[in-house]
Amino acid sequence: MIYYEVLCYSCKKIFRVYGGTLKYQQFKVNRNGIYCCEDCNLKIRLDAIKYFFRYLD
Repeated sequence: MIYYEVLCYSCKKIFRVYGGTLKYQQFKVNRNGIYCCEDCNLKIRLDAIKYFFRYLD
């Protein structure tokens, strides 16, 4: 299986981006971009949702 090893900007750990995924295509086009692993991506999304609903009123 084809993959790239990418550094997560949030936790600074190396994770793999496998061929056929959106992150793989984005990394292939822009190797200097900012990417995050699935765990950090989920944490960021949940924090954004919590923040949004906290100040909705």
